[in-house]
Amino acid sequence: MIGIIDYGAGNLKSLQNALAYLHQDTLLCEHPKQCFGVDRLILPGVGAFPDCMKQLHKQNLVEAIHNAVERNIPLLGICLGMQVLFESGTEVEPCQGLGLLKGSVVHMDSAEVKIPHIGWNDLMENKCDQMLNGLHHPYVYYVHSYYAQGYDENDLVATSTYGNLVIPGAFRKGHIWACQFHPEKSGHDGLRILQNFIDFENKEYKYE
Repeated sequence: MIGIIDYGAGNLKSLQNALAYLHQDTLLCEHPKQCFGVDRLILPGVGAFPDCMKQLHKQNLVEAIHNAVERNIPLLGICLGMQVLFESGTEVEPCQGLGLLKGSVVHMDSAEVKIPHIGWNDLMENKCDQMLNGLHHPYVYYVHSYYAQGYDENDLVATSTYGNLVIPGAFRKGHIWACQFHPEKSGHDGLRILQNFIDFENKEYKYE
């Protein structure tokens, strides 16, 4: 069973449909107790960083997410759900994130390209990782105006180029996975990444 954290924002249906295509049962987790008993957790999201964090706190899901990570439950953050995995964000106002990944989420500034960044981009491997198993020159779909900076280079799995900007596209720290792009909207390549997350096992890793 895959738990999808539901804090009242984002189009969860496309993610549910993608997982159903991969023959996975899902549970929408609106309350902390629903995060127990699932095999994996996915934190999706659209909207603003502080709004997301406020709602996660309101629903007492912040502690539930940390507890799941401490129990070695694989966690995947998608788009805004990825961004709040970092230590802080600057959207609208300075805001503390979940602190599961090192770094801060800041606005993308460029005179060369249009912001927000919307569309398809090549995903370029930064390091060999289980996240990209079975993929060759993957092509993925982005929708965002903010991106991670000051991150741990060891966590960076893949990037994309958008004009003069290098977009940190995917991260993995042990059993914490993160995608700035939308795998559920990225065709066969995105489905493969979701399947790799489903197949992932890392029993030796302990979150610190």
